[in-house]
Amino acid sequence: MSQWLVLTIAMAAACGVVLTITVLKERRIAEDDDPSETPDVIEYLTMMVGVVYAIVLGLAIAGVWEARSAAEDTVRTEAQALHEVSARARAYPAPVRDRIRSDVDAYVSYVVHKEWPVMAEKGELTGRGTELLTKVRADVTDYRPRNDFEGQSYQPLVDQVAVADGARTARGDAADSTLPGVVWFGLIIGGAISIGVMFTLQIRRSGRELLMAGLFSALIAFLLFLVWDFDAPFSRGISATAAPFLDLFPHP
Repeated sequence: MSQWLVLTIAMAAACGVVLTITVLKERRIAEDDDPSETPDVIEYLTMMVGVVYAIVLGLAIAGVWEARSAAEDTVRTEAQALHEVSARARAYPAPVRDRIRSDVDAYVSYVVHKEWPVMAEKGELTGRGTELLTKVRADVTDYRPRNDFEGQSYQPLVDQVAVADGARTARGDAADSTLPGVVWFGLIIGGAISIGVMFTLQIRRSGRELLMAGLFSALIAFLLFLVWDFDAPFSRGISATAAPFLDLFPHP
């Protein structure tokens, strides 16, 4: 099911529930009821609930957005480090250089076409990808430089492989959900409470009140969906992509 279709259904459902409860509640109100008699303390508490939940929701959105940005940075770092390995290998003899570049290309091709779908679906890396990167490391570290020029290139190549390995590990850590279950419990319960406190203000069936109630509930649904969408950086609608690999390795 499309992510946007899920969002539309969630927002429509939130609006529908709130408006239905409002209409049913209106039918049960006595004729002599006066909505202006709502105690001031209830209005104050309603405002405070909204403020507290807005802060919590804002922190959640900032957290998952930062995690998504960090995931994109790890992909960019990994791709750039591998590109440096492939480029700096030009200082080595042709057989060694070609072997390093071939193994780098094989790893990148596997990550883009094979590992990325697995990572997006299961939230984990594959053993085959680890093996291919280990082979690249072996290509670099097992070679014995024959002269000073090759020796000066050796350590930077080793360092770049280490950077790529660290970025790969970070990518694997970022593949799963960012927010723990207890945070989701708080966000959902807080959203339900924020919508529920509207009914303490004696909402009537006027067009303006129904419109604002519907828009408020739809906004809560949208923001929760936004948190959910960003929570898995590699697998949902607005996800981090393998574009850095494709940019630096046009034909992986």
